[in-house]
Amino acid sequence: MRLALPFRLTAVSLTLSLVACGIMPDMPSFKFTNTEGLPETAVANMMPTEGNQVSGTIKFVSKGNDTLVDISIRNLSPGAHGIHIHERGDCSAPDGLSAGAHFNPTGTPHGGMDGPHHLGDLGNIVAGADGTVILNFHVKDLNLSGEPNITGRAVIIHSGADDMKTQPTGNSGKRLACGVITRS
Repeated sequence: MRLALPFRLTAVSLTLSLVACGIMPDMPSFKFTNTEGLPETAVANMMPTEGNQVSGTIKFVSKGNDTLVDISIRNLSPGAHGIHIHERGDCSAPDGLSAGAHFNPTGTPHGGMDGPHHLGDLGNIVAGADGTVILNFHVKDLNLSGEPNITGRAVIIHSGADDMKTQPTGNSGKRLACGVITRS
């Protein structure tokens, strides 16, 4: 028997429809298993600020006290660029200033990741001659849940290198790209 239907059904919706009508026997039920111990993930889709073309993604994969930061960026000028997590997840301003200051819940001075630093200080990324950055590194104490956490905050890529000492920003220049960190 062939049914002519005025709309398109997927295999799942057809199966569910047949079960609901009693044409097919009940499907086995599925239970979600406990996800405790699995890594948490979040992503920031980087969008250029006004007059720039920098874009890409920054993914965060957190498990316990360790977070992998996986960066894929294009259209940067070759060389080092400061990268920071900022306090607000707001990229609405054309210059990215709506993201606020560096994320610094502990009130520490700005610095490199090998010493005292803002929780949002991620150091520098280096773009190759083609303007791309493909990089991953691990960071301790960068949380995606609990307090303090980076979810809902913004990541900013700057025009210059972070000198790791100038307060409070590392003298890394204007904001080239901004992305809000969202759970994935």
